[in-house]
Amino acid sequence: MNYFHIEIIGLVAAVFTTVSFIPQVLKISKKRSAKGVSVSMYVIMFIGICFWLFYGILINSVAVIVANLISGILQLVIIFFSLIHRKNN
Repeated sequence: MNYFHIEIIGLVAAVFTTVSFIPQVLKISKKRSAKGVSVSMYVIMFIGICFWLFYGILINSVAVIVANLISGILQLVIIFFSLIHRKNN
């Protein structure tokens, strides 16, 4: 297997792990409620994602960079919506 094939496997894995956050974003956005959402878990996850993003940049891995950049954005959206909708409830 060459580097390109390995990177494709990484991108496929990245798609699945990154997309997994979308249902939570949609649920909070649609219901306008963050009931049951652990903000601290998402903050800790966001910190981890930032380190993974930095790691991806250091090793120049497109799969790691793209996955963690998008996951980081989704994490921030979840954290933002959770805090906003907790204030409103």
